[in-house]
Amino acid sequence: MPLEQTTLSTTEAGMLTAAIGTWKLVTGRADKLFAGASEERLYTELAPGKNRLIYLWGHLTAVHDRMLPLLGLGPRLHPELDAIFLTAPDKTVAELPSTADLTSAWAGVNAALLAGFDSLTPAQWLERHADVSPEDFAREPHRNRLAILLNRTNHTSFHLGQAVLAPK
Repeated sequence: MPLEQTTLSTTEAGMLTAAIGTWKLVTGRADKLFAGASEERLYTELAPGKNRLIYLWGHLTAVHDRMLPLLGLGPRLHPELDAIFLTAPDKTVAELPSTADLTSAWAGVNAALLAGFDSLTPAQWLERHADVSPEDFAREPHRNRLAILLNRTNHTSFHLGQAVLAPK
């Protein structure tokens, strides 16, 4: 039986709660890792010739920031991070944001996301996200807000797995 867009069963609402709980768990782990890293560790390559930990942190911050308009939760807070952490490879931008600025951006973006998550009803999670047209959504209803949350949670988990391997 297809899910109704207007109401969800207890089971379906429980799955949404689990998805948001997993997001909180993964971003909480990332918080601990980045906040607990020394300046020296932040600028250490994860492996020879690979990204530095600070680059992963900025990359995740920029990706999370892009979720705000994608989920219809408001405008981006830090679009300036794209040129540093999304379009340019690591070590090609001369000056990175300070650790304090990155800490503030990470915290602000993730707080805005959590507030936005709380504002959405379960049915709204199954609505289309901003990057899919109504016509495409009619053919592919799985391209919804919940899919974005699941995808970005996995993305963060992937990079968190890389980050824990960084030399200490």
